[in-house]
Amino acid sequence: MSWFPLGSIPKKKFVSRSFGVFLVFLFFWILIIGFFFAQLIVVEPVDDDSGNRYFTVSMTVTYENRNSQGNIWYFSKEDKELGLFMNNSWQTVYLLNVSCPIASFEADLDGNFMAYMEFSTSELEQHENFTYQVYYRVILKPRALSQIFENRSGSFEDIPDDLKTTFCSPIGPWQSDVPVIYNLAYELAGNETRILSVLSDFIMWIVQNVRYESLDVPRYPNETLLGKRGDCDDQANLLIALCRAVGIPAYLQIGCIYNPDAESTSNYWNGLWTSTLTGIGWHGWAVVYVPPWGWLPVDLTYSAGNSSDPLSHITSSAIFTHPTVQYINITVTDYVLDSRLQKALIVSEAHRILTHDVMIEEVQEKVTSNEIVGIPVQSVVYVGISMYATCIMASMIFEPLKDK
Repeated sequence: MSWFPLGSIPKKKFVSRSFGVFLVFLFFWILIIGFFFAQLIVVEPVDDDSGNRYFTVSMTVTYENRNSQGNIWYFSKEDKELGLFMNNSWQTVYLLNVSCPIASFEADLDGNFMAYMEFSTSELEQHENFTYQVYYRVILKPRALSQIFENRSGSFEDIPDDLKTTFCSPIGPWQSDVPVIYNLAYELAGNETRILSVLSDFIMWIVQNVRYESLDVPRYPNETLLGKRGDCDDQANLLIALCRAVGIPAYLQIGCIYNPDAESTSNYWNGLWTSTLTGIGWHGWAVVYVPPWGWLPVDLTYSAGNSSDPLSHITSSAIFTHPTVQYINITVTDYVLDSRLQKALIVSEAHRILTHDVMIEEVQEKVTSNEIVGIPVQSVVYVGISMYATCIMASMIFEPLKDK
């Protein structure tokens, strides 16, 4: 078989004009179909099938010195503190960026890892202000809870002694040895030995007797009990105190919930602290040790289940039904007292704090056979080569038909 360079093909009328036109159009449509199939083959999904969800959390904090007497605001270590969230089998959190250098990392008394920033100034004169920003990336993984039944619950004898020592002490904000707490706990527990049954009785009493009401500082459990009112962490702390009183390990966990429709601004501490929340809400819940399942979250105020079913406050707690990021644990420190002391200082010195917390979900698009997103470079190259080949074929077909 002989090969001829382009332009030197022997001038033979080897095909009719109409048949040549048919071949060109046939070849053209084959190329078009091939182009679309090439896109579907080349474009790869940007999402995996793990079920993970991805978020960015940002916090902007501004300090202003509004003291009318000209007092200087000297920054404390707590003013420079950053919580680092927690990493576990349910979530992975990265510290993406901080507008100030990090001076050190430490673990606090509750075992939470903290970062401490180095500000560009150590103080604020009257009318001066200082702002910092921090960004986190959060990966939330699918969460599941094994089925729990009261008749399968372990008893007090199944609780390890080291957990009782660490998580049943009347320390921090819980005051589980205060008579009003202690007496109610044993009255509700009665002679029941199954941990989950005792916990269910505690949950139902709080749900039926304490109504939701928020203050600008947290309450102690005895205050929540006597006033019959409290917000998420107030009610959680009452439950923790009841559990600790009878020997059930429990502690408080704080986190944030993703709510894309949330946008709110609230003023606290005589208007000196302004908090703006965008797509995020802060929340507190109890974590209770129940053998044989171990540590279980108990959510008294953000449960998606049936309020008449005490176990739904475990199985349908926010941590299982909403994108919830675990922030810190409170196991020993009296954060109620710390909050009240901070409020007193801010109010007495006229220090102003503005905070803006934002949570945004990163959309992970997935390309399917019915959805073509963009044109990959490989497809552009494919079209260019195809058009060039079509021109060559047309010249080969129609040039012999020209009359000399």
